[in-house]
Amino acid sequence: MPDRIRVGVLGLGAVAQAVHLPLLDRLADRFEIAAIADLSASLVETIGERHRVPAASRLTTLDALLAIQGLDGLLILTSGSHGESILAGLDRGVAVFAEKPLAWTLSEADAITARLAADPRRKLQVGYMKLYDPAVVEGLAVAGNTGRIGSIRSIEVCVLHPTGERQLAHARLLPPATDIPAETIARLREEEDRLCSIALGPAAAELGQLYSNVVLGSIVHELALIRAFAGDPTEIDTVDVWPEERWPPSVAITGRLGGDARFAIRWHFLPDCPAYREEVRVVSERATIELEFPSPYLLHAPTDLRIAELSDRGRRDTRHRSVVEAFEEELLAFHALVVDGLPPKAGSVEGRADIVTSQRIVARRAAQSGLPIETEAPA
Repeated sequence: MPDRIRVGVLGLGAVAQAVHLPLLDRLADRFEIAAIADLSASLVETIGERHRVPAASRLTTLDALLAIQGLDGLLILTSGSHGESILAGLDRGVAVFAEKPLAWTLSEADAITARLAADPRRKLQVGYMKLYDPAVVEGLAVAGNTGRIGSIRSIEVCVLHPTGERQLAHARLLPPATDIPAETIARLREEEDRLCSIALGPAAAELGQLYSNVVLGSIVHELALIRAFAGDPTEIDTVDVWPEERWPPSVAITGRLGGDARFAIRWHFLPDCPAYREEVRVVSERATIELEFPSPYLLHAPTDLRIAELSDRGRRDTRHRSVVEAFEEELLAFHALVVDGLPPKAGSVEGRADIVTSQRIVARRAAQSGLPIETEAPA
């Protein structure tokens, strides 16, 4: 039987209810939910009953969660920036898993990197679950064989993003919490405004939501996939946002990758779209690698991988599908990090790189719109 680790879960919203908590129960031979915490006391009690968390370990603050004795790991599943919570977990001496993004600012990311460097026993994994998808793993193996497919020319991504309610209708989530104090909500919003101001300077008021909710909140997953296939963007060429009167909008980003390759992302928030859909096409000199992702909240729904390349007598098409769940593989990787010290597919270095790219995307949008901006990331 594998080593069983005791974890605390911070944040009991949609992703916790629909994905992480059910999978932790499924992986009960490896994980014990030792404590939970959320700003909503009523949500904590309901979730605690559902997942059999001891009454004394149903909490409403991170400090109280980290005071629980014998924790091996902390899962940070809250929205917003995770910098402060990650630092608290690392300082407490527990391994930390944090949902994307790592943080909203480079100053937070650099503080995290410094903590990790100061003590190699500290451990961090950032939640880019698509990197653990079997279709992605297979696609990356093919892309890495340049003798077979040649060098990459471009990566093209299209995301159709319906509302969270539409994506999660099957999950039977608990109603949104109504017992969080108004002063707590106001304090959180002030902190979000402060972090956006650090990241974007004078453009925070105009472009803060694009930066935090859209680019770091969703498009960052596409940036992680692009990096896995071809490295981080070296330059952002154009950023288009439309229609002006709708929020969230559609966003189109084009730019350059190493080796003279290009990338393009089209991300569309469509409230009435029937289902989430993401398509990634990697175009190389002798092949195409195409991935089609279903909604991430449909556990065990397969990602479709299609490879088209030359054969001796024409074209050879290969298709790969697997019902192995990416979120589950990601949690197993966290277990391996805690127990065996195996490095994850994404940590502070990758999380920081995506903050840099996200700030460059918003800086390009500001330049096109004639808005003053002062980002932490170099141009």
